[in-house]
Amino acid sequence: MKKYVSIDIGGTAMKYGLISEEGVILARSEQKTEAYKGGASILEKAVRIVEGFLKREEISGICISTAGMVDTVKGEIFYSAPLIPRYAGTKFKETMERKFGIPCEVENDVNCAGLAEYMSGASKGCHSALMLTVGTGIGGCIVLNGEIYHGFSNSACEIGYMHMAGSDFQTMGAASILTRKVAEWKNEPEENWNGYHIFEEAKKGDELCNKAINEMVDVLGQGIANVCYVINPEIVVLGGGIMAQEEFLRKKIEDAVSWYLIPSIAAHTKIAFAKHRNDAGMLGAFYHFQNCHRR
Repeated sequence: MKKYVSIDIGGTAMKYGLISEEGVILARSEQKTEAYKGGASILEKAVRIVEGFLKREEISGICISTAGMVDTVKGEIFYSAPLIPRYAGTKFKETMERKFGIPCEVENDVNCAGLAEYMSGASKGCHSALMLTVGTGIGGCIVLNGEIYHGFSNSACEIGYMHMAGSDFQTMGAASILTRKVAEWKNEPEENWNGYHIFEEAKKGDELCNKAINEMVDVLGQGIANVCYVINPEIVVLGGGIMAQEEFLRKKIEDAVSWYLIPSIAAHTKIAFAKHRNDAGMLGAFYHFQNCHRR
């Protein structure tokens, strides 16, 4: 049985594991990214992860999902937000293949999440799917007939930067803004609050927490509708830690999207919540690797 190392690099944590050729995660672990140390440090951590698996396993491929904009042919980062300094230019594919003699493929983390949901999750078999991850920022991915749509320069669906109301989508609608708002309105330190705490208080009837959630949902409804007007997806899949609150959020988001869409489009746009959650990046990186080596 062939086995693959899969690494999912986020701004906070690096999740990694061993995946079988059937797409079953055989082992998983994680460590802090320490993004502030920059791209060279992250690359070094990834190399050490592969070295650790090679000590006890025969590995057929290295699959990497990462934050930042990725040149999928070269397998390197060409743009990254300030959260990870000096990340642009990080050459994962070249470094891994030169050091280990094992094929390596690299893809953006939101694209990986979208591909994972298409292959074995909420959007399996759908003709066209829009994936949104809502966390510190907002990321997007379009999957058309099983293929990630990358755009002309590998920058398609960077919807977090989409201009809205004098700001941008992620500045107005990300989960991090929710925490900031509640802390400010309550005149408390931001570290007193996180998404889970806000939702728990909202369920108990806290007016400010509910107001902040409703404002976030309204922004998400606008943003999702704007993208739907352009690509008319069969399904919109919502991921990111905050979407674990599916029971609380589903009707709110469905109503918000319907409010901003004309009825003829709203009636044919399904809203779903991601199934793979924390495993989405690792699985999507594996599926991306498989796709690259079938061509």
